[in-house]
Amino acid sequence: MDKRRPYLTVILIQAIYAGMFLLSKAAFNGGMNNFVFIFYRQAFATLFVAPISLAVEWKKAPPLSFLTFCKIFFLSLIGITFSLDLYGIALIYTSATLAAATTNCLPAITFFLAVLLRMEVLKLKTVPGVAKLVGILICIGGAATLAFYNGPQLRLLCHHHIFGHHNSQQIHGHVSSGKTWIKGCFIMLSSNTFFGLWLVLQGFVMKSYPSKLLFTTLQCFLSSIQSFAIAIALERDPHEWVLGWNVRLLAVAYCGIIVTALTYYLQAWVIEMKGPVFLAMSTPLALIFTTIASVFLLCEIITLGRILGGILLIGGLYAVLWGKCTEQKMVDKSCLPTQVDQKVMNSDQIKVMAAKSPSSPMFL
Repeated sequence: MDKRRPYLTVILIQAIYAGMFLLSKAAFNGGMNNFVFIFYRQAFATLFVAPISLAVEWKKAPPLSFLTFCKIFFLSLIGITFSLDLYGIALIYTSATLAAATTNCLPAITFFLAVLLRMEVLKLKTVPGVAKLVGILICIGGAATLAFYNGPQLRLLCHHHIFGHHNSQQIHGHVSSGKTWIKGCFIMLSSNTFFGLWLVLQGFVMKSYPSKLLFTTLQCFLSSIQSFAIAIALERDPHEWVLGWNVRLLAVAYCGIIVTALTYYLQAWVIEMKGPVFLAMSTPLALIFTTIASVFLLCEIITLGRILGGILLIGGLYAVLWGKCTEQKMVDKSCLPTQVDQKVMNSDQIKVMAAKSPSSPMFL
């Protein structure tokens, strides 16, 4: 049973993310403003995580300098507030299936940004380097397929929307309105790009402020303030801010508490047991769960283009992960313990801290 725990845990993690995609889409279909949704989500997350982090890490936390606070504020703005607001807009234009599919290109986006910032080196004369480049190109091809190609439709019987707001616009809108779908695809990729940049940059900030729980809580709190400023500027109708005992409250509580708090612990445990690559390789499960559930619960139409695009994104994901894993093994074999200087050790510590950070664009 102990050997199966990591496998069962990653299945649970991806099922939780699938629920996040579905509930978010259901809330938006029900008319909830996406900017208000992001504010409530981050506020719920802050209220839940803050007492835990203060009880566990407050006494041993390092001092927070003004410069570090500014860095965390900037990280929260680009990696959480901008990323999630764009994610909400894109989800309105597209579908829960697309949101799950595009998460598979996050490792490729992160690696590409790391190369641009000269934090990674792309060695095209080696097989792993070529594999990573091919993986990035395959991800680009998958994204283009999702955006520009529909193909035949796969229609399954769906007579009743589980959340009670089934309508013809939802069923036919994404297929008939090509411009809206393409716009949503590019906005979703922009959201993942912002989150990938957050993953790349946060390692530097965590070096000066290594308290992970307080670091997470502070980002949740700052993103709540930022999200509120954006939401109140764009939505002044008081009725849009009312949650009520409906799918809106369920979606906000689920994303703010279950996704943020529970998956943080589960992901940290899986990374400790099996490593970050093992966790990243389970990402396609969220796409499978979301696709099946969205067809039967949200009555979404699946097209051949979305299936092919998802397959290409998964293929690109595994190509990048294989190249990265193989390259790391080659480095480990070529480096003896006596040859590792202090600079390399510090670099490895940054990578470990970054690896233990959330691996999904919708974590916080």
